[in-house]
Amino acid sequence: MKIEEKDLELLAEKGISEEKLEEQLKMLSEGFPFLRLEAPATIGKGITEVTPEMEATAAKCWEDFLNAGGTVMKMVPASGAASRMFKDIFSFVSGKKDKPDNDFMKKFFDEIQNFAFYPKLNFLCVSLYGKSVESLIKEKKYKEIAEVLIEQIGLNYGHLPKALLYFHKTYGAARTAIEEHLAEGAQYAAGKKRKVKVHFTVSPEHLPLVEMKVEEVKGFLGNLYDVEYDVTYSIQKPSTDTVAANLDGTPYREDGKLFFRPGGHGALIENLNDLDADVIFIKNIDNVVPDAQRDSTVRYKKILGGILVATKQKIDEYCRLLDKDTPSEEKMEEIIKFLRNVLCITNDATDSMSSEEKAKYAFSKLNRPVRVCGMVKNEGEPGGGPWLVYNSDGTVSPQILESTQIDMNDKHSSEMLKTSTHFNPVDLAVATKNFKGEKFNLPEYVDKATGFISEKSREGVEIKALELPGLWNGAMSNWNTIFVEVPADTFNPVKTVNDLLRPAHQ
Repeated sequence: MKIEEKDLELLAEKGISEEKLEEQLKMLSEGFPFLRLEAPATIGKGITEVTPEMEATAAKCWEDFLNAGGTVMKMVPASGAASRMFKDIFSFVSGKKDKPDNDFMKKFFDEIQNFAFYPKLNFLCVSLYGKSVESLIKEKKYKEIAEVLIEQIGLNYGHLPKALLYFHKTYGAARTAIEEHLAEGAQYAAGKKRKVKVHFTVSPEHLPLVEMKVEEVKGFLGNLYDVEYDVTYSIQKPSTDTVAANLDGTPYREDGKLFFRPGGHGALIENLNDLDADVIFIKNIDNVVPDAQRDSTVRYKKILGGILVATKQKIDEYCRLLDKDTPSEEKMEEIIKFLRNVLCITNDATDSMSSEEKAKYAFSKLNRPVRVCGMVKNEGEPGGGPWLVYNSDGTVSPQILESTQIDMNDKHSSEMLKTSTHFNPVDLAVATKNFKGEKFNLPEYVDKATGFISEKSREGVEIKALELPGLWNGAMSNWNTIFVEVPADTFNPVKTVNDLLRPAHQ
């Protein structure tokens, strides 16, 4: 494509090189290859089932790690807008029907008093209309109530981030999603000095509101849980935006300018790369429960953290050994066995390698970032899943895939998909430093060939949008990965407003 002067100015403003632009346009034109699958990860083959003995060992490892002064951080991607959560409410408000005529809307109004935001909604209805929610329902003025919930005249919930919505009732009041993450962090991520480090990635337009909310509540929550909060924020970097294209692959322009979009949650690998802690927990903003429902979550967070710490200690031990010299044949076999059985890296061809080649191979696989990922049994919830996948070097390793990365037209792949047993709830504990305590440069471990292309409508024009390799998908493709089964009650996402009516959120 011909790059114009105004294009160069826009690229400079965003921090995107011409080479990167050309690379993105090539991806949009050529697409991405499907991944070659060995099998879905299952219990005993890629997924570890936690035994009572393992739980006790992992919990002790975690407590020992904290007591020794290990540093912990909790990273929460929190930039997601709540608009999709209120999709049905928006449709009702803009629709022709004046009263609820589907199961979703009937449930919403029938159980409206059970929402944590109800007292504030009721107060605003009285302020605006001089009538309570109950009175408005009796008068069949359903749309007025819905508008107060989602529009600027009232709570404005349709335009705020999920982080700032009231999710749960507590002590006669209510807590937002962001407060619940702070509370949760105090229960498993407080270091030796009772300091809780939490990092939120937020959108620029919502940053002031998020900061204000945290300042408002962190003193109270700190006293309640006997901790001190250290809260930091970042926004998705403009340099991770991706260019859009017309359906024929040519650059899409608006007012003559190249049009860029946020590159998806995979862009947050840059934000994660800036964080400094021995262990970082990653969990989505909408997957939180109130205090009374949190025992299982806290218990398994400590298990994931403990397994990560124990695994990392063993990896560091092996890396230090391999960094010095070629180990004995007996030790080398122990290391290869660890790679195969613990890290599930197989198909390695080490049987035909010399001792020096084995050592070089083992070091290259061990000296990488590490993640322990909770996996939940399939129960109909949406989400990607755990797989054993072929890498470019011929080895097989655990990966988290989205359905878009699997060739559904390939009979073998589609048959394997039917036998998958678990899905990804986004429940990770990660270690991003090497055996010398130096931070890995995480963008180096991204598999750029694992992005995907989606079609969007932009002001009536169909365009191609480029999604970067997802944060827990291709962005962590070249990490060491351990899958651990966690119970379904640790996964309670809020995708629609009515999800807040589920028992886990009451």
